Amino acid sequence: MKIAQIVVAAVIAASYASSAQSQTAGGYPQRPLRIIVPFAPGGNVDLVARAIAPQLSSGLGQQVIVENRPGASGLPGTQFVARAPADGYTVLAMANTFAVVPSVVRNPGYDPLKDFVGVSLTCLVPQVLVVNPALPVRSVKELVALARARPGQISYASAGIGGTGHMAAELFNSHAKIKMLHVPYKGNSQAIVDVISGQVTMMFDQVSTSTAFVQAGKLRALAVTSRKRSPLMPDLPTIDESGVPGYEDITFNGLVAPAGTPPEILARLNAEVGKVMRTPALRSRFIERGVELTSSASPEEFTAYVKAEVDKKARLAREAGIKLE
Repeated sequence: MKIAQIVVAAVIAASYASSAQSQTAGGYPQRPLRIIVPFAPGGNVDLVARAIAPQLSSGLGQQVIVENRPGASGLPGTQFVARAPADGYTVLAMANTFAVVPSVVRNPGYDPLKDFVGVSLTCLVPQVLVVNPALPVRSVKELVALARARPGQISYASAGIGGTGHMAAELFNSHAKIKMLHVPYKGNSQAIVDVISGQVTMMFDQVSTSTAFVQAGKLRALAVTSRKRSPLMPDLPTIDESGVPGYEDITFNGLVAPAGTPPEILARLNAEVGKVMRTPALRSRFIERGVELTSSASPEEFTAYVKAEVDKKARLAREAGIKLE
């Protein structure tokens, strides 16, 4: 009799659990959601998050609030989301630094693979290799030849150690088998000013930022870092097709949630992001900035994408000796 009672109790408990899980999935969301942007307002991560939030609100039937929590390398905001409840109401808008920081910072306070799970890719942004116009090179091949003739003498600027420009340049060093001198800054603005003035020879910069300077003749663009050409600079070749085969370094943004977020909630968020990213008017608005809005087919696909990027950046940081204490 006792065994029978135990079996009945177990069946009832399982039934309640299944019912609760179904209600959670079917009733989600029941209150406003937050997208945490771990950077200051105005950058691509912030702009994309704010552009998609209203349409996500419409699709989900709840307000989607964008909240900036800026700090060094995005750490405070990222750590905040890592500690948030895994209920689908707090997600992180992330960029390349999310995958890079754990490899270059001693105690980042989060593990991108253990503490988070993917929701979806949101955009891809190529960088462009620009040089001071006084440099006697007009192609990637000429730059590589000059760097080999002057090892350690060609300088490149970046917005900081471990940043997108730094990692792109070190990947270039590795693929082209050259060695250039890194000059890190505390931001992108002064870095690009010093390349224009000739204090530093070159840098890898966002296409959207450099286009105006290239058009004004203040910078010379040699190639873009993506595998396909940029709509903003369609006549400019890629580094891969310019004599450095296999090279690709593209800035990506996406949404991730705390590990343990129910799969059905992740699937719902992924589907809504996909709908937004297929909006022609929104895509057109961002392509003018050199930003390609896109999405992942599934949360699992984006989780795998992030893992590949983490592994790639860890290997590059190790080989190049990149560390930020």
